Amino acid sequence: MNNKEKLNRFLNLFNGNSKVLVLINADPDSIASAMAVKRLLWRKVSEVCIAYFNKISRPDNLAMIEYTESGLVLLDDIKKENFDRFVVVDSQPDHNVRFSEFSYDAIIDHHPLTCDNATYVDIRFDYGACSTIMTEYIKAKKIKPSSRLAAALMLGIKTDTSDFTRQASLKDIRAFQYLYQFADNNIVIKVARAAFTQEDLEFLGSAIKQRKVINNRVFFHAGNITKPDELVVVADFFLTIVKVNWSVISGVYENKLIIVIRNDGLRKGAGNTVKEAFSMYGSAGGHKTMARAELDLKRVRKDIKAVNKKAIGEWIISAIEKTAGKKIE
Repeated sequence: MNNKEKLNRFLNLFNGNSKVLVLINADPDSIASAMAVKRLLWRKVSEVCIAYFNKISRPDNLAMIEYTESGLVLLDDIKKENFDRFVVVDSQPDHNVRFSEFSYDAIIDHHPLTCDNATYVDIRFDYGACSTIMTEYIKAKKIKPSSRLAAALMLGIKTDTSDFTRQASLKDIRAFQYLYQFADNNIVIKVARAAFTQEDLEFLGSAIKQRKVINNRVFFHAGNITKPDELVVVADFFLTIVKVNWSVISGVYENKLIIVIRNDGLRKGAGNTVKEAFSMYGSAGGHKTMARAELDLKRVRKDIKAVNKKAIGEWIISAIEKTAGKKIE
């Protein structure tokens, strides 16, 4: 099935009276993808609302929301009964408990397939970004994207492929090239430069001082945290260090143990590792080079004798070392 046929199947889910809720776990790729859905449905449906549920604190995410004027609404402020069509992009219903609150008409994603419970499903795990899929939809509908939408989609591709160094495909490169002619490059530059806040630097400083390096893997457990996005910032940073091929960064937020993993993609995949090590405690999965787990702390406590920062950190190290394989220089 080509992109035109897929697009038509997607659009046929809706009519002029449809009120559409697009759900995301907000990051550059999901924000851009949701914006593309909204553009595709412009003048075709009664209403489109983009809702997110995660705490947004990363500077690049905040900058993207501001400069692209994406119009996100917090899910807790939404009344489900006001909508009759539900779409999830850059994720799948089993990726987070908040997603599971809805029954979906459409799922569009680039992560490995874990749930296809929807009327329309387009999951392309060989793509580096969901924004690439949405760009192909935009092209199939022969829409000239606005400068903001093009910039957002470029940022989605740029972020999820780590500047084309992580799981990028030729489709991602071609989509980025296509968008470049339409994009407001000032938006791309401003968002790309919004890397750290003062609080991020303080958190990073603690991580540097307290890190543990085992088999070329950097581990840091922060204990209780207030900004889960800081785990991502630190995980990305540690992977830039020479001879570090894995970074495993974790913290406890709202009774959940959050674990963020990055690796170089040359050995066992991060997604398979985190799934094997932690899926029995909560949601866990991802790609070869990036993964995330959000674990129920009550379940974790059953397997840890002393529940404190040190014990949890050591438990994570043990679980990763058992599943990630031996060091290869």
